[in-house]
Amino acid sequence: MAAESPVTAGAVRAALKGGLGITALQRLPLGARAAPLPSDHRPLQARASRAPENEEFAPPAAGGPLRTAADIQQALREGRVSPVEVTERALAALEALRGRRPSMNVLAASDVDDVRAQAAASAARYAAGAARGALDGVPVLIKDELDVAGLPTRQGSRCTPEAPKERDGTVAARLRGAGAVILGKTVMTEWGMSPIGANVNLVMPRNPHHPERAAGGSSTGSAVGVALGVAPLAVGTDAGGSIRLPASLCGVFGIKPTYGRVSSKGSLIGGSVTHAGPIGASVADLAAFLDAVASTVDPEDPTTRWAPPPPRGGFSARLRAGVRGLRIGVIDAEWRDASSEVASVCWQALHALEREGAEIVRVLVPLSRSAPAIGYVTVVPEVLAERQEDWLERREVLTDDLRLTLAVGSGLTALEYLDGQRLRTRLREQVAAALREVDVLALPTMGGGAPRYTDADVREGFGDPAAIDALCRFAFLGNLTGLPAGTAPVGVDGEGVPVGLQFMGDAWDEAGVLGVMEYLSRAGIATPLRAPGAVDLLG
Repeated sequence: MAAESPVTAGAVRAALKGGLGITALQRLPLGARAAPLPSDHRPLQARASRAPENEEFAPPAAGGPLRTAADIQQALREGRVSPVEVTERALAALEALRGRRPSMNVLAASDVDDVRAQAAASAARYAAGAARGALDGVPVLIKDELDVAGLPTRQGSRCTPEAPKERDGTVAARLRGAGAVILGKTVMTEWGMSPIGANVNLVMPRNPHHPERAAGGSSTGSAVGVALGVAPLAVGTDAGGSIRLPASLCGVFGIKPTYGRVSSKGSLIGGSVTHAGPIGASVADLAAFLDAVASTVDPEDPTTRWAPPPPRGGFSARLRAGVRGLRIGVIDAEWRDASSEVASVCWQALHALEREGAEIVRVLVPLSRSAPAIGYVTVVPEVLAERQEDWLERREVLTDDLRLTLAVGSGLTALEYLDGQRLRTRLREQVAAALREVDVLALPTMGGGAPRYTDADVREGFGDPAAIDALCRFAFLGNLTGLPAGTAPVGVDGEGVPVGLQFMGDAWDEAGVLGVMEYLSRAGIATPLRAPGAVDLLG
């Protein structure tokens, strides 16, 4: 109420803008800004693709802590289980998770009859020897921000119409075409605007490894579903870490592809920083998703025309590569802002890569510390512009934490937004310059651990700028540049909450990012964590 009242709004906005670093942007020197405003948000490619090292390792062995798509497909091909059996186990697990206390609910919507029909169709294809590929018969989950035929797209909000969609969006259509069994839509924070994982509109899950902590957002249900074994693969979206943050906190893998690599047609994705991408039980699962949905241009999404074809061999082309000669860029100023516990876990993983022949290179990105503030001043006005009618006419049904965020955003001026875009352009140039010297950049996925999430928070919601800033501290660099950024689970903190290490690559080099994460996995350094009570879809 104070943020929306004309009498007190100025003071509340000033306090929150100061806390999120937005006010400090005005004090940056004029030279930090690029002269022109950006004409589009096509990602800047720093260099020509580099030839991979002539080094190849065996594929990873099966039987990890979580069932992967490859594990399920092998069992299906060998006839040890059928798509119908796998699907029924997933459906039973989803129902059981909703009944747990504290809740581990994953689903926002599902059509069980349609799910069973998909499984039966997959079983018929296997019986006929006509399975479609790496995802046929594999259960997947889709965030409630992308359209799935027969289900509403609510984006975690009571503002959005409940009418079911008549057709799949591009991501769902391509997954369905690859034979994947779409289990349903996953819960998320309202409009995707909170990285914490809370939403009083829905029955939200806690962190599966520590129920007194939040699971992260906004792709909360997608990450929790993978960590609990319900599906080896789930779709999320990412405007400021919303794939990478919950994947990290839930101890699984995730990647935000290059902006324009995955179509946003048939979704509520908007603005200039939001990407759709996968969360998975293995790096190979992430590559299989991209092979299925991102290998060809979508004529209905012009941004996909920017993307070059995938590398020869698809997005899994580097999964068997080594790291000898790999140049890993580290921005010291960034790492100093991570908690000592998080930094220590992540550095152990980097030193392991160094022992295998990778080179750690110090690089400079002077504006990197301002990336979160530039992100806030970009995302919130873009969301308000797209959802203006809801804000003006239906704000009383929005959750209090979202109303607070939007009230602050509504006080940002056109000058502040446009100045942010000039800073963003310079930031993109600085990151491209750094990537001309190295193959990937390495950052912690987040600055600290998972925030506490109490029963009162479940009922009433909460706004916590400090927690938001700590979670998003290292995420916006990937969104503002549009570059691919993945997270790998490399350890736990002192309370047993997973810690993720993030790798950011050059534009369109998802295969390179996936290759580094897979090497860590193959070496036993990046290992998905099986959450207590996780299910086994193979029995």
